[in-house]
Amino acid sequence: MKAEPVLNYVLLEREEAETVTKGGIIIPETAQEKPLRGKVVAFGNELSPNTKVKLGRTMLYKKYGGTDVVIDGKDYVVIKEIDLLLGL
Repeated sequence: MKAEPVLNYVLLEREEAETVTKGGIIIPETAQEKPLRGKVVAFGNELSPNTKVKLGRTMLYKKYGGTDVVIDGKDYVVIKEIDLLLGL
């Protein structure tokens, strides 16, 4: 299935949550926080003209921004361009 966001929405592939701390402690699945960054997979056709959104770029986004979706078994976030904070 091919997903295509509309207007000024961006589809991000969510990064995997950390399962082990730097000190080697295993984090149980129930205590893991969802990462607040993902890779741009697709975007709508009405982004601002000077946007920094590019396919494949990793972006940070607001904690309560976006909508979680599952497409073909993968976790994604659909988010408005304005809720993106930083490109990495």
